[in-house]
Amino acid sequence: MKSPQSLKFYLSPVSQGATIAITLASLAFGMVTRADDGQLPSLPSPLCDSLQVPEGHSLKFRAYAIGVQIYRWDGTAWVFVAPSAKLYSDPGFHGQIGIHYAGPTWESRSGSKVVAARLAGCTPDGSAIPWLKLGAVSTEGPGVFKGVTFIHRVNTTGGTAPTTPGTTVGQLANVDYTAEYYFYSESD
Repeated sequence: MKSPQSLKFYLSPVSQGATIAITLASLAFGMVTRADDGQLPSLPSPLCDSLQVPEGHSLKFRAYAIGVQIYRWDGTAWVFVAPSAKLYSDPGFHGQIGIHYAGPTWESRSGSKVVAARLAGCTPDGSAIPWLKLGAVSTEGPGVFKGVTFIHRVNTTGGTAPTTPGTTVGQLANVDYTAEYYFYSESD
């Protein structure tokens, strides 16, 4: 019988590629769940004091989003519709871990989800969408979003409603944005 060490030489190139892909995905996932070594977002005080997460909750992980904020022209103003973004494990937008969409909802590639509601906001940069504190309304599925209680959206760029009027009622505008999302759960 061959030893396990010698068996690795009998993997086909396809099997070797799949093994490498699984290993890399596991490493990327591990980077996300580590919560970036516990670094909390820097919240400008006193402007963003309302975004503080209550005691008894700790950072679970963070993700980096790139996508669009969708607006609809109602004839007199641009009305926010929903976000549509991809979530990544690092600020260079490598290692996609999930998506962000209407609800607002964050869904991991493994299928876990968290839906949240806005609790507070502040606007440190008038050229970008507000920073937010959101409270989880529901979570489902095992994975990174299991047990999430609060979410921060911080360090935003872009995403504000267009400044020029729309041309037809119902017209949609997709406005590019980036943000960091910090996910919290109850402390152990």
